[in-house]
Amino acid sequence: MKTTLDELQALVAVIDCGSITAAARQLQQTVSGVSRALARLEEKLGASLLLRTTRRLELTEEGRLFLQQARRILAAVDEAEEQLTLRRARPAGRLRVNAASPYMLHVLVPMVAGFRAAYPDIALELHSSDHVIDLLEQRTDVAIRIGPLSDSTLHARPLGGHRLRVLASPAYLARHGMPHSVEALAQHSLLGFTLPESLNQWPLRHAGGERYAIAPSLQASSGDALLALALAGEGIVCLADFMTANARAGGLLHEVLADYRVDVRQPVHAVYYRNTALAARIACFLDYLAAHLAGWQRDN
Repeated sequence: MKTTLDELQALVAVIDCGSITAAARQLQQTVSGVSRALARLEEKLGASLLLRTTRRLELTEEGRLFLQQARRILAAVDEAEEQLTLRRARPAGRLRVNAASPYMLHVLVPMVAGFRAAYPDIALELHSSDHVIDLLEQRTDVAIRIGPLSDSTLHARPLGGHRLRVLASPAYLARHGMPHSVEALAQHSLLGFTLPESLNQWPLRHAGGERYAIAPSLQASSGDALLALALAGEGIVCLADFMTANARAGGLLHEVLADYRVDVRQPVHAVYYRNTALAARIACFLDYLAAHLAGWQRDN
């Protein structure tokens, strides 16, 4: 059996206090509890550490040698705890964050400057992936997932959601006209995703329900590719607000069929492993991101 910190603390307290009774008061334990801890320690070490007389306790030669090491061990533990406390007060270390390319580009990258100014001791490492990754295998601290979460052993923190809108560029609308009904979309060039098919179910109210299944004229696997195509006037697209806020604000994209829009929002979660207390560098990133998104979502 391994020696425990409680047993080391009992030995040091007895020597420093001069008696088992005084040590028990200092440790806020019973006298019998401290005595048992000393007995366990001697049994594990196979050596007598203290000479007990009716008047005092004296260290044996083995006890003197072991006491030096015990003090070093306890001092090292205290220092480690202090460092962790300081680290929580001033988070530091490398933080690896993973997100799909569009979310990384349009949401995370713009908030990096503010986060680094607030937490200069955290070294950010940003990774983009359009597939669900294994956090342990990829040595990732936090991953941002868009859409409904599948069953998982990961912890998840909801970060709100982003509204979906149907949009087109002024140049496209000038050439092809504004559709005035959902059914009229069938006469237009529609930009859709190759996968998943659910992204080609646009949130528009029509005679068949509140989801309109499009037949894309042009498809791409990347939301950024579809955004570029829409900006180039190649067709009508349905994308989340986080990708299109700047283009809409600048008049580069106009909403189509706004009166038929169903308020559907893509949910966003931060997922992470948590076996013990959440590391300060992760906790502060999640808090900063949540505050950033809350402000952004209020304005959009």
